[in-house]
Amino acid sequence: MDQAVSVNADPDMASDREGRSSRWRNWTGFWLLGLCNNFAYVVMLSAAHDILKQQGSHNSTSPTPSTVALDVEGGKRSSYDCSPVSTAAVLLADILPTLMIKFSAPFFVHNLPYGFRVLVCVATAIASFLVVSFSSTMWISVLGVIFASVSAGLGELSFLSLTVFFSRDVLGGWGSGTGGAGVAGALLYSGLTQAGLSPRNTLLIMLVVPVAMVISYFFLLVFPPSFPQWKCREVESVRGRDSQSRQPLLDDTDEEEEREKGAEGVFIMSACEDKVTGPLTCIEKLHITKGLLRFVVPLGVVYFAEYFINQGLLELLYFPNFSLSHAEQYRWYQTLYQVGVLVSRSSLCCVKFRRIWALSLLQCVNAVLLLLSVYYQFLPSAWLVFVIVLYEGLLGGAAYVNTFYFISKETGDRQREFAMVAASVGDSLGIAISGLIAFPVHRYFCSL
Repeated sequence: MDQAVSVNADPDMASDREGRSSRWRNWTGFWLLGLCNNFAYVVMLSAAHDILKQQGSHNSTSPTPSTVALDVEGGKRSSYDCSPVSTAAVLLADILPTLMIKFSAPFFVHNLPYGFRVLVCVATAIASFLVVSFSSTMWISVLGVIFASVSAGLGELSFLSLTVFFSRDVLGGWGSGTGGAGVAGALLYSGLTQAGLSPRNTLLIMLVVPVAMVISYFFLLVFPPSFPQWKCREVESVRGRDSQSRQPLLDDTDEEEEREKGAEGVFIMSACEDKVTGPLTCIEKLHITKGLLRFVVPLGVVYFAEYFINQGLLELLYFPNFSLSHAEQYRWYQTLYQVGVLVSRSSLCCVKFRRIWALSLLQCVNAVLLLLSVYYQFLPSAWLVFVIVLYEGLLGGAAYVNTFYFISKETGDRQREFAMVAASVGDSLGIAISGLIAFPVHRYFCSL
């Protein structure tokens, strides 16, 4: 057996090379990077609409982008008590720039050093807070939202590919941090504005988040000695044939399961001993992308179903005889969803689930159930919707973190970095398609 140790080995196998302190620093660093990367993305639209409405006067708090669209947009009410502008329109404005980056970046982003990518993410996040804070027109606010979306999209694919240089347990830290961003962003923005701060000052205080990203990346992470911080990475595996053979993503499912059980530890290689063999060719990238479809497609379906629920159906599930108002019900729907995501994205250290297609099937069942409940209005209380939405968040978070864990585990060293970048398009594509479909569905119900 090769005595070299894989840079992406499991924690037990990497313990000889990494001390406990380094592993905890890296796990914590990726947790903070996940939190900081998604933070501006979570709060930006709510803050932008809040500032446009109030123009620096007394604010009306709105913890989620969708709640803003629900409360701020006026107009004729239908029997479903919905606004004429769907929250799906807000969703599309938030996701399309990220989707464009994820579609194009896998084929050129390797030419940008990691240190430079992080600085771009930090700069665009700072720009988003500043632009929206001082915006005076809708177009300026949209520009701020675009900056936030660019920062989140570039950051996600960059930090996911960065995990290949560390032990695989940092994926758990990243997933937990991204899950926590949804809860922390909503609660922090709501708390500061309800405490009396104006939306503008609240966003200016949040400039500490990009600063925290810089500290987490440059000062908290313990990088391998050979890590290409300020230069393009063109280092590939010295054992090309072994690396190629360790690709269950491109083989039959039965072979995948066999290798998952017995092959780990056989193809162990060290990044420090890699040799330059040239970057992946376009044909190789397309071949890897084809092999990733069995993970990316189920992930996309999961996110399509859950965002169809969140942005197309939840604002229509209003219970007038409930103790909470329409806006409060919707706010709790979104909060419980984020709690579910946080819990399941933090679960990688406890349970791993490879069959992402089963999660996508269960999420589609949720979507169909809630669609029928909107049409026939047979659900008796918002309490039942609260439970379903929490469950929905658990499924979505589990699909995300397990997808990238098994892609990292089952892809050869030479292909792993590209595979992590390419697979990141799955959730964004599902979200974008859900927004396109949810918009006419919303208009249909609002016309009844």
